[in-house]
Amino acid sequence: MRSANEQNPPVAIFVTNAVVAYREDVALRGVSLAVPRGEWLGILGPNGAGKTTLLTVVNGLGRLLRGRACVLGRDISRGCPAALRRRIGYVPQGLRIDPRMPISVRDVVRLGACGRVGLLRRPRPADERLVDFWIERVGLGALAGRPIGHLSGGEQQRAALARALVQEPEILLLDEPTTGLDRVSREEILELIRSAHRERGMTTLMVTHAHRKAAALCDRVVLMKEGRLWAEGPAAALLREEVLDRLYGAEGDGG
Repeated sequence: MRSANEQNPPVAIFVTNAVVAYREDVALRGVSLAVPRGEWLGILGPNGAGKTTLLTVVNGLGRLLRGRACVLGRDISRGCPAALRRRIGYVPQGLRIDPRMPISVRDVVRLGACGRVGLLRRPRPADERLVDFWIERVGLGALAGRPIGHLSGGEQQRAALARALVQEPEILLLDEPTTGLDRVSREEILELIRSAHRERGMTTLMVTHAHRKAAALCDRVVLMKEGRLWAEGPAAALLREEVLDRLYGAEGDGG
């Protein structure tokens, strides 16, 4: 097997035979995947397929029982250095935030700047300008001083996206970024992601159930089922009704 330094430079993510288990629950069963730099990869599959676990591995937070993972040329099979994780932005599924939490939208977005410079270092003026830029870019300028828990779900997702993009990541990981949002909010969030992906040339991995949006936005998709890579290829070829019927079975899909 080749070392991380021998990987083809255009490959941002290289996972080989990854096995991950939580106690007796095997979440990934021998998953292998290569993601070129600059690609937008959609990850789809039924609940419990291992989609979020795959993101966790790429983020350097998943412990591999077997296999190997290389990200941006570094082997992270046994852990991910903090300096490398700063090059990876992550937007989780929408979380319910206690409205009493005394942290503002600006504070949340500024955490991304702290991720770039280090938690114990104060963001520089240039970092603060970047915080301002992304707060405005995601449409939260008028709400920057408001407690994050007072925002709607869509506004909280905008703040989470701004926090990730302030890091200026080379890889952006998105775990169901539009879950629970209304149609208008979904469209706006996905347009923000699309613009940032193109402008910054990021490698983007998006877990989603929204197969129609994935077909329109993603360069390629991987379909997962029961912890395995079930299929991979161009979005237009795989996100067809007959393929999705076999993938999801009785569970259905998210449209």
